[in-house]
Amino acid sequence: MNVLWLQSGGCGGCSMSLLCADTTDFQGHLRDGGIQLLWHPSLSLASGEEVIELLDALAAGNTLLDVLCVEGSLLRGPNGTGRFHMLAGTGLPMIDWVKRLAARAKHVMAVGSCAAWGGITAGGNNPTDACGLQFEDDQLGGLLGAAFRSGSGLPVINVAGCPTHPSWITDTLMALAANTFNAEDLDPLNRPRSYADQLVHHGCTRNEYYEFKASAEKPSDLGCMMEHMGCKGTQVHADCNIRLWNGEGSCTRGGYACIACTEPGFQEPGHPFHETPKLAGIPIGLPTDMPKAWFVALASLSKSATPKRVKNNAVADHLVVRPAVRKTRLK
Repeated sequence: MNVLWLQSGGCGGCSMSLLCADTTDFQGHLRDGGIQLLWHPSLSLASGEEVIELLDALAAGNTLLDVLCVEGSLLRGPNGTGRFHMLAGTGLPMIDWVKRLAARAKHVMAVGSCAAWGGITAGGNNPTDACGLQFEDDQLGGLLGAAFRSGSGLPVINVAGCPTHPSWITDTLMALAANTFNAEDLDPLNRPRSYADQLVHHGCTRNEYYEFKASAEKPSDLGCMMEHMGCKGTQVHADCNIRLWNGEGSCTRGGYACIACTEPGFQEPGHPFHETPKLAGIPIGLPTDMPKAWFVALASLSKSATPKRVKNNAVADHLVVRPAVRKTRLK
């Protein structure tokens, strides 16, 4: 399976994340899966005329393009010309190359939230007119348009995240190489269900604090960060606390709130990332699938039943009260 990787308007963080894949031989890992990385601007040796020849061959259909991976948002400015980002040596804007190559590709994959939705590059007043491949935030459209389908009949596959987990990328590529990926494997925002059918909340080490609504009050506290610290892990689609980063970590395990980086529009939530907006003392962003009345009732009951150990530990930076040692036998 031939894969071409292009980098557009972004920081390159998804490529940096990819280098942390769970293997000591990244290129060998791909080869073992039947994947040939034709070119990557940071990881490949080819440059200059070699790359231009490759791009021309792919655009002409003389070289098979199975997967076009695009990292970074697509810069359409100024005035729709795309000339804010020219592909060096070609005299053409990156958006023109992406359109031409997407028309030839069997699959098109947006790597990261910038390529998927526009991301941070599209923030503020968006001076570069940045967008995603097939979305602008949560609205269909983007560079390729809502009706776009690749050669396989699939829309753009949005491997969203800022950055993406390396395994989200490699697992998706492996599934494509094995011809086991189809439309049913995409969620409503066209993210792979292999990670998007989970919530960041699943597997969070702070879940006991969440259950009792024992909340952190400052960044170093051990408690749940949903009530005061801006954590959106109960709403965000990703398996960060199940498929750990670098095999051992996640944002919440590192003491920082989930900022919803796999979701459209995460870059401008309308409030500081480290604060939870509330209405009448109740967080506006409630857990996915939970009606407001139920949450209020559950929170009230949970707070009244919070063990002293949990309550004290929630506002400390280490365990100050340890679990009691009791017999677990029933007789």
